[in-house]
Amino acid sequence: MSEISLSRRPALLRMPQLGLNAVAGLVASLLLVALAIAVWAQPGGQWRLPALVVVGALIGAALLRYGFGFASAFRALVQWGDPAMFQAHALMIGLASALMLPMLAAGSVFGFAMHGEATPVGVGFAVGALLFGAGMQVGGGCASGTLFALGGGNGKLIGTLAGFVVGSALGAWSMGFWWSLPALPPASLQDLTGFGPALAIQLVVLGGLALLARRFAKTPVPRSLLIGGVALALLNAATMVLNGKPWGETSAFALWGAKLFTQAGIDAHHWAYWMRPGFNTQLDRATSLDVTSMMDAAILLGAIIAACAAGQFRPRLGGGLRPWIGALAGGMAMGFGARLANGCNIGAYFSALAVGNLSGWAWLLLAIAGSWIGVKLRPLFDLDARVEQGPSC
Repeated sequence: MSEISLSRRPALLRMPQLGLNAVAGLVASLLLVALAIAVWAQPGGQWRLPALVVVGALIGAALLRYGFGFASAFRALVQWGDPAMFQAHALMIGLASALMLPMLAAGSVFGFAMHGEATPVGVGFAVGALLFGAGMQVGGGCASGTLFALGGGNGKLIGTLAGFVVGSALGAWSMGFWWSLPALPPASLQDLTGFGPALAIQLVVLGGLALLARRFAKTPVPRSLLIGGVALALLNAATMVLNGKPWGETSAFALWGAKLFTQAGIDAHHWAYWMRPGFNTQLDRATSLDVTSMMDAAILLGAIIAACAAGQFRPRLGGGLRPWIGALAGGMAMGFGARLANGCNIGAYFSALAVGNLSGWAWLLLAIAGSWIGVKLRPLFDLDARVEQGPSC
């Protein structure tokens, strides 16, 4: 009798959680469908945008399902000297390069122009990458990590996201100054060597990085990270086919923040960041027509759906006051840094390297240095020493 009671008790305890997952999953699914329909039906909408909403949802689901955190890989390296997770990064970037560099060489796919412009590396870029590296160790995750961890129910990431938006807006406001500082000309591998040699060099270097990471790894790389890396590479390539450029995230946060500043009476139209060709109309357009904004929203919803499908959606505060302060501070550092460095772990690292931009290697080294600073700051915010994966990373 006691054995039957004990076996039933966990199931009874799980019922409320299962009910919550069912409801949250249904709501997130309906919101995702509504988002796809809304961007398709509005004036100026086109079929590529709802398709990108679907891709964004799949990205969020992959990040959550496979626990593919970027911040945790950097923290494991600088805190424990363990580069194991970078094997998954090298696989992901290598596969994405093999898919995306030929698109750039062709110039267009299905009649749609492909773009992979390089980023100049200078003083502002270096400061931005260092800030981002430190911020992601204090804030609890990078841009993608923030979205998918929030999708898993970690409430602390609300603070990180709020900091991201404010920091990104402040970064955009200050870009006139940072652009005035010394910088090297933008450079890409394919511009220097041509498409064929660029792809060969890229794969050899990434293969060497994977072998080094395996040689010095202190723990085996989880198989789930390798699968997740393949999924993200395929989805980034799909993003490029549909959008003409690779996956990015943080420009949306700058847009949201600038719109909020403008609504509050601080007009962002005159900031140098928004006066550039191609950017000078964004503040006046509907946010629902911004590809990055819609993909970010879809990533969050996709992560919620994946968490609910696995019975893992668990709303929680994510710590006390000091971790929340760290989340806000880390988010602001990442938001500001992302503007200076023209992206985050996605835009300035993964996608930049996937299209051959040499700035991606500079960002990687600087973000490692910044992560070392961030790890040293973690105790100030009552953050423990564990290197976590999954929805908390």
